[in-house]
Amino acid sequence: MALKEIIDADIKKAMLAKDKVRLTALRSIKSQILLAETAEGQHGTITEDAELKLLNKAAKQRREAAETYQKQFRSDLEEIELAELAIIEEYLPQQLSEADLVERLVEIIQRVGATGPSDLGKVMGVAARELSGQADGRMISQVVSNLLNNTNV
Repeated sequence: MALKEIIDADIKKAMLAKDKVRLTALRSIKSQILLAETAEGQHGTITEDAELKLLNKAAKQRREAAETYQKQFRSDLEEIELAELAIIEEYLPQQLSEADLVERLVEIIQRVGATGPSDLGKVMGVAARELSGQADGRMISQVVSNLLNNTNV
């Protein structure tokens, strides 16, 4: 079943349960999917990869908003963003643990033949493609940078 159909079914469930936070998050995802489907050059459907990118973008927006609200001491708004983030993450693939991420990145570094910090771009290109949706881009970049700065890779 396509993500859009799953979201539609879950919106109905949230409406019946009168779960406003869940309903808001799901409607936001559906809105983004509809916008992507009707974008110029699209033929009314989007790929699973595009759906994954939309979900990652929505999750990233919620994370950043929650951080901003935390800095502004607005815990009421922060809680809403974190609740919506948790709902969005239900539709994302399982995230890699830090140990698994390091293991996968070491393998990528060895396969690409990277030897130092100057190869960061080469490693990030492969890592971003292979680990898309499984780890946050910022986290991937940080771990790759740390690994490449250590000479014992």
